[in-house]
Amino acid sequence: MEWITYINKFQNYLRIERGLSKNTIENYTYDIERLLLFLHDHKINVSPIDITEETCQEFIYSVSKEVNPRSQSRILSGLKSFFSYLIFEDLRMNNPLELIDSPKTGRKLPDTLSVIEIDKLIKAIDLSSNEGERNRAMLETLYGCGLRVSELITLKISDLFFEEGFIKITGKGNKQRFVPISVIAQKFITIYCESVRNHATIQKGFEDTLFLNRRGKQLTRAMIFTIIKNLTVQINLNKNISPHTFRHSFATHLLENGADLRSIQLMLGHESITTTEIYVHLDRKFLTEVINTFHPRKSG
Repeated sequence: MEWITYINKFQNYLRIERGLSKNTIENYTYDIERLLLFLHDHKINVSPIDITEETCQEFIYSVSKEVNPRSQSRILSGLKSFFSYLIFEDLRMNNPLELIDSPKTGRKLPDTLSVIEIDKLIKAIDLSSNEGERNRAMLETLYGCGLRVSELITLKISDLFFEEGFIKITGKGNKQRFVPISVIAQKFITIYCESVRNHATIQKGFEDTLFLNRRGKQLTRAMIFTIIKNLTVQINLNKNISPHTFRHSFATHLLENGADLRSIQLMLGHESITTTEIYVHLDRKFLTEVINTFHPRKSG
């Protein structure tokens, strides 16, 4: 059996057994294909059943020269999962990457936006165009609900439960959660739907998709990136931000205003609270305020 056969079976396992998203499966596949390219370039003819620890170590060493520790750690994790699957299927006895440790990456804390910066970005949107009404509704939803960009572009009209004050989100692994939505975000979504979306020519299959492009189809992730980048240029914001920055800012602002980690974890859709802790970094000033406010020996 060739590598491609094992990769296809692994993809099916990730999709059906693990319930992972298309993007996650593509990342796993990319990691394996990177190993395959290494084998090809070094003229190493070996199957995934027979590949040795030494060959895998050589590959990881070569990767370490090309990518940062964080990317190296992700590649290592993806390959370990692939070989663990082969063990699960009784195709291998051991994982050739088992003894290779992930590099220390530390906690990368992305930029956050202040409330003032978010207000400036949204106010910079040109509301004279149909896309402007849509973009305002999207950014208010992105920030107001702490969504991933993939969750934003796949949001359905049938997922909106405005009377109850919630929207239904389908996150990683097709796991669903209900997230509160603010009155402001509801207002701008309603304006977009009534003044723009109701008059659009919608392509078949996208009748329930909330945010549409000019052709009446679902927006791409790249389009959301472009919209945000253009707005940062307009207001001369010297920060490297992305749609994920809005999600990170959502969590940070909630924490700074007194929300507990468990509540934030549920709204973000994190399985582990450790993941949530990475998003909600705290500056020293805020930590000092916490001690001065809540510690029993805050004063002499």
